Amino acid sequence: MHFSIQNILFLLVALAGFGLFAWQASRIRANVLVGRDRDVSGNVNERLWKTLLVAFGQQKMFKRLTPALLHLIVYVGFIVINIEVIEIMVDGLFGTHRFLQFAGPAYSALTGTNEVLGALVVGAVTAFWWRRNVGVVRRFTGVEMRAWPKLDANVILYVEVVLMAALFLMNTADLKAHQLQNLPMPGAFPISQFLTGLLPDSVATLEVLERVGWWAHIVGILLFLNYLPSSKHFHIILAFPNVYFSRLIPQGQFSNVDSITHEVKAMMDPSYPVPAPATNADGSLATPTPFGAKDVDDLAWTNLLNAYSCTECGRCTSVCPANITGKLLSPRKIIMDTRDRMEEKYNAPLIFDPALYGQAAKHDPQEQLDKENHTLLRGYVTPEELWACTTCNACVEACPVNINPLDSILEMRRFLVLEESAAPNSLNVMFSNIENNGAPWAFSPSDRFNWADELFVADKKKLEVRS
Repeated sequence: MHFSIQNILFLLVALAGFGLFAWQASRIRANVLVGRDRDVSGNVNERLWKTLLVAFGQQKMFKRLTPALLHLIVYVGFIVINIEVIEIMVDGLFGTHRFLQFAGPAYSALTGTNEVLGALVVGAVTAFWWRRNVGVVRRFTGVEMRAWPKLDANVILYVEVVLMAALFLMNTADLKAHQLQNLPMPGAFPISQFLTGLLPDSVATLEVLERVGWWAHIVGILLFLNYLPSSKHFHIILAFPNVYFSRLIPQGQFSNVDSITHEVKAMMDPSYPVPAPATNADGSLATPTPFGAKDVDDLAWTNLLNAYSCTECGRCTSVCPANITGKLLSPRKIIMDTRDRMEEKYNAPLIFDPALYGQAAKHDPQEQLDKENHTLLRGYVTPEELWACTTCNACVEACPVNINPLDSILEMRRFLVLEESAAPNSLNVMFSNIENNGAPWAFSPSDRFNWADELFVADKKKLEVRS
C-alpha cells in the first residue's frame, strides 16, 4: 500500500462526484416534498415483499419476454460489475492494486463473471439501440418523445458501451503486462484473454493503457451517476422507493375528499362532529385546500415521486385504449409533463442540512411571466387528454415500477369538476340528474319503475294472444 498524487487526485474526483450527486438528490427530494402529504405508513411486510418482487425481481418486466431478458442482462451486469467498483474505490484511495485478490478462487469467479456479463451487456445494449432506432417499436414514438427524450435514451446506451470498453481495456492491458513479465495475474479473464493481441507488446505502454482504462471506467461511472438525476435512467435508483410507496388498496377503489365526506355526513346526520377548520400558526384560518390538482404542488408527493421514477418505456401508453384508438391521451406524457413542470417551477435548494427538509423543503417557485395560467393543467396537460381516460387502470397494471398515472389524471379531473365546473356537457347532465332525481337518468323517482309496468302489460298481451 502506498500513497501518491494519483490517490489524492482520485479522492478529490470521488468527493466532487458524490458531492454533486448528493446535491442533485437533495434538490429532487425537496421537489418531491412539495406535494401534498399522503400517509403511506404501515403494511411494512407487504411493501417489502412487493419491492422484492417488482423492483428487485423485475416481475412486471416479464410480461414482454424479449425486452425483459435484455433488461435482465443489463440489470444483473450493473449489480455484479459494481462489486468491482468497490475494489476500484479502495485501490484509488489507498494505492493498492486489485485489492480483492486475497479472496483467491472467489476473486477469479468474480472477475470472470464480470467479463462475461460485460460482453453480454454490450450485446444487450446493441439490441436495445437497434430496437429503439431501427426496429421502430411503436411505444418509443409519440408527441412526448421529443428530441431530448430520444437523445437521452441513446446517450445512456452509448455510455454503457464506453464503460464496458474501459473495463476491458483495463483488464486486457493489465493481463498482457503480467504475461510479458511472466508474472501471475490474479483473477480470471475469459474475454480479455482473446483481446491481448490488439494491444502493443510494450510493458510501459500497457501500464499507461491500464491506467487510462482504470480512470475512464471510474470517472465514467461518476459522470454517469451525476447524469442520472437529469435522465429517465434515474429509475435505477428511485424504482425501489417508488415501488415501496406504491398504493396497496385495490386499483379500482377511488379516493374521497375528506372535507366533502364530512359535509355529506353532517347533512345526513346533524349530530356528526365536523372537524374544525384548519388554522395557521398565528391562529388565523388557513387557506382552504383546493379540490383536485391544478399544478404539481396540488398532487400528492407519491405522484411527484412517480414522475421522477418514470423510465419513459411507454408500456403504459401502449396498452391505453384511448391512445390506441387515436385519442390525445398518453399516460406517459402525463407523467413526463409532471416532471417537466416540477423542474420548471422550482429552484434547486442550495442546502444539505437534513433539518431543512419537510415543510421547509417546500421552497418558493421561480418567477413566472404568467403564474396563474401556466400550470400543469392547461399549461402542459389539456382537459381533452384527461377526459379521454376510461379509468381502466391498464396503464397502472403495465408499469414495471408501479407508477400510477391514473391517480394524477383523476386529481386534475377533480379540479376541473369541483373548482371550475368544467366537466363535459354529458357529465353535467348526469350531475344534474343525480342532484334532482337521485339517479343518472332524467326520470323522476316516482317514474323509476314504469318500465316494469310496461313490461308487465306487454307480457300480459303475449299471454292473451297465446291463449
